[in-house]
Amino acid sequence: MPKNRNTFSFPALPAPVSGALAAASHWRRRATTRAVHEGWRLVQQAGAVSAQRPGKLRFGSLGHGSKLAFPQGTVFGEPWIHLGDHCIVGENVTLTAGLMPGLDLGPDPILTLGNGVVLGRGSHIIADTTVTIADDVYFGPHVYVTTTNHSYDDPGTPVGKQWPRMAPVSIGPGCWIGTNAVILPGAKLGRNVVVAAGSVVRSEVPDHAVVAGAPAKVVRTWDEEKGWQPPLRTPAPVPIPADITPEQLVALAELAEGEAS
Repeated sequence: MPKNRNTFSFPALPAPVSGALAAASHWRRRATTRAVHEGWRLVQQAGAVSAQRPGKLRFGSLGHGSKLAFPQGTVFGEPWIHLGDHCIVGENVTLTAGLMPGLDLGPDPILTLGNGVVLGRGSHIIADTTVTIADDVYFGPHVYVTTTNHSYDDPGTPVGKQWPRMAPVSIGPGCWIGTNAVILPGAKLGRNVVVAAGSVVRSEVPDHAVVAGAPAKVVRTWDEEKGWQPPLRTPAPVPIPADITPEQLVALAELAEGEAS
């Protein structure tokens, strides 16, 4: 009986030769991986957008130290988009002003980001009318902000063909917007508001509040006399002293690792 033979099988090589080929193949794969990673790093550096290197994007203003990571998401209506200083816009973030590209939206900004705003990877800001985001607002990944909601007034017309409703959105200074949160038309967030991950905000939120849920509801507030109500479950973290140096931080981290082991 003839023995079955795999079409892609090859005779075994002597052990030393086989080992040498395996080692060479291993190093080739490592070199290829390193080359791909280094190439992508160079592409990301070259494709990042800043005031000094805006590429094809012409924002109404792009502040000092601000940068949009590469690859960018959909961006249009740039003349009506104003970014302050030291903003960080993550990869694949969509920033749009107006219903579609090529519109004349008038003399005033439509989408405004204050200083020190951070937009997490994959977030979207759809500003068909005004969106104002104040200083030091932080977005987690995949946050969705829109000024437009679909209408369904006419039951005989497809929802997508009915004229949408629009309302401005404003987010006060110091807010934290959690991952996958949705900020809907008409939302107005006060100062230092925390929006829990996955929440859907569609109304006004007072200063120093925590909201969660869909639709989002206030679950914690700040009282000048009693503090946070209901009280926080964990103590506040100890802040890093202002005069500590990076070298001292490294030394403390190494000391903590040594004690843990």
